[in-house]
Amino acid sequence: MRKIAILGSTGSIGTQTLEIVREQNDICVTALAAGGNIDLLEKQIREFQPKVAAVWEEEKAKELKLRTADLDLKICFGMEGLIEVSTEPEAEILVTAIVGMLGIRPTIAAMEAGKHIALANKETLVTAGHIIMPLAKERNVSILPVDSEHSAIFQSLQGEEGNAVHKILLTASGGPFRGKTTDELLHIRPEDALKHPNWTMGRKITIDSATLVNKGLEVMEAKWLFGVEADQIQVVVHPQSVIHSAVEFEDGAVIAQLGTPDMRLPIQYALYYPKRRRLRGKRLDLFALASLTFEEPDRKTFRGLDLAFWAMKKGGNMPTVFNAANEKAVALFLKQKISFPDIPEIIEECMDSIRFFEDPDVSCILETEEDVYQYIESRW
Repeated sequence: MRKIAILGSTGSIGTQTLEIVREQNDICVTALAAGGNIDLLEKQIREFQPKVAAVWEEEKAKELKLRTADLDLKICFGMEGLIEVSTEPEAEILVTAIVGMLGIRPTIAAMEAGKHIALANKETLVTAGHIIMPLAKERNVSILPVDSEHSAIFQSLQGEEGNAVHKILLTASGGPFRGKTTDELLHIRPEDALKHPNWTMGRKITIDSATLVNKGLEVMEAKWLFGVEADQIQVVVHPQSVIHSAVEFEDGAVIAQLGTPDMRLPIQYALYYPKRRRLRGKRLDLFALASLTFEEPDRKTFRGLDLAFWAMKKGGNMPTVFNAANEKAVALFLKQKISFPDIPEIIEECMDSIRFFEDPDVSCILETEEDVYQYIESRW
């Protein structure tokens, strides 16, 4: 019986993780954390019977405590609550499905407590990879990628220990606006950007996929997960989202992982690694598919991708500036306060304006995030 804790249990990755728990019937959920959806969280608590549950706001924690007074359950809140869920003593694996840099401290706490990490919170590595990866080695814990692309790379590397990677081919669907010009993007509405052609995801990551900023974040994440440099990562637009990513080795061989667009596959692979389990759902039918196509990304229209490469090469707290500026810009776009093309413009302005630190600790990373937020709030 595997025992897990989940940060972000009411979000897209969290609910799909619980689908797997429900289907496989041999995973025990010891702790759950959610943002503010206490209606769904209460249902999850009653079904999966965790020992600890957390929400962000104290008032919602009080309400949840009243609702679950008949259960033997500890309710906590805020950052302390996230850390308590992350370090629940019986859990072996922490699924970090929380969105944003809130995931950094709980992830570090979990690793220090000896937990393996099923990583769906890309911001943790984007902003603090220089802290997380050495800590994983020191504590002898695994970082198991849950993003479909990084899981595909991870799967393609199995059995290849000692063989040098020449290049990582990181695939992208191209999002809902593939082929559009900058002028055409001026009138894009949030509801248009939230219609991803292949994947079902949360609102923020769906917008990030539409701008290709998400692919930029994944490039930075791949650097830390697989120990490669920027010039070893090639982004390939693959509209069918069947090849989830690939690895090219020194001899020219390319090994890829293929499958239908279903996030449950990488989630389940991380939970049961190195074993594979049967997963219900649609299977890949190559005859029905007939063809696979590939394109270079449009870096002129979707400037967020090149800004991500710039941030990665600069290093220090620059990836934090990139990430924080994007988070704030996406929030403004969803509130219809800025246009869709304004998102990369805001990111670039912040990268040009926020003070640079070469080797930031966690406090510096979080202070940089706050500096970016204040800078944007003072101008938009």
